[in-house]
Amino acid sequence: MNDRDMTNKVALITGGAGGLGRELAGAFYESAYRVAVNYHASEEQAREIIAPMGSAAMAVRADVGVYDDVLKMAETIGRQWGRVDVLVNNAGITRDALLIRQREDDWDRIIGVNLKGAFNTVKAFAPLMAGGGHIVNISSCSGMKGKEGQAAYSASKAALLGFTRTAAMELAGQGIKVNAVLPGYMSTQMGASAAGALKKACENSLLHSLSDPKEVARFIVYLSGTENISGQVFCLDSRII
Repeated sequence: MNDRDMTNKVALITGGAGGLGRELAGAFYESAYRVAVNYHASEEQAREIIAPMGSAAMAVRADVGVYDDVLKMAETIGRQWGRVDVLVNNAGITRDALLIRQREDDWDRIIGVNLKGAFNTVKAFAPLMAGGGHIVNISSCSGMKGKEGQAAYSASKAALLGFTRTAAMELAGQGIKVNAVLPGYMSTQMGASAAGALKKACENSLLHSLSDPKEVARFIVYLSGTENISGQVFCLDSRII
C-alpha cells in the first residue's frame, strides 16, 4: 500500500504499542486508514509498528489518564490530519491484588487509565469527529462478572460499559457511534502474564480456544465501518457469561 491508496480517514489506537494495539494498527492501515498509535512508555515498539506505514501513520505519546496529555495528543493529530474517524480506547492496565491488600495508588492508577482514560479521550476527540465517527471501548469479561484479585480492574471495566451506553446516547446527535468490545482472553503480553487464567478460559470455551487478536482487530475494523450500531456490547469469545 502507498500513500495514493489511502483515504483521509483517521483511526487513533490508544495503548497502541501492546499486543492487541499492534494488531489494530495493522488492521486499520490495511483497510486504508491513516493510523495514530498512542503510547505512554513504549516509544520503541510504537515506532516499530508505524515504520512500514510511512506518512500514513504517526506515533503519539500521551498518558491517557492525564487530560492535558490527551488534549496535546488531540492537538497534534488535529494539526496533522484535521480529523479523527475512529477512536479505539484500548489502553488498559491491571495490578492484581486481593481487595483488602490493594494499594490505594494502584487502585487510583487502574481507574485512571482504564476508565478516566476513556473519559479523557472522548472529551478531547469528539470535536475532531465532526460529521460522525465511531468510538470503540475495550472492556473485559471481568467487568461483566468480576474476578478474584481484580477488584480495581473489574470495577473499571464494568464502569466502562455504563460509560459506553451513556456516551452513545449523548453523542448520537453528532452522528458518533459508541460501542464496547470484550475481546476475551488472548495470548498477548497481558494475557500471557496470567497463564493459569488462559488455561481456565480455554477449558471454559465452547470451542476450547482462546480469542485471536487478529480476529478481534478485524471485527473492530468492521464495526467501525457500520452506520447503525451504537450503545452495544460485543463479547468476542465462546464462553457463556
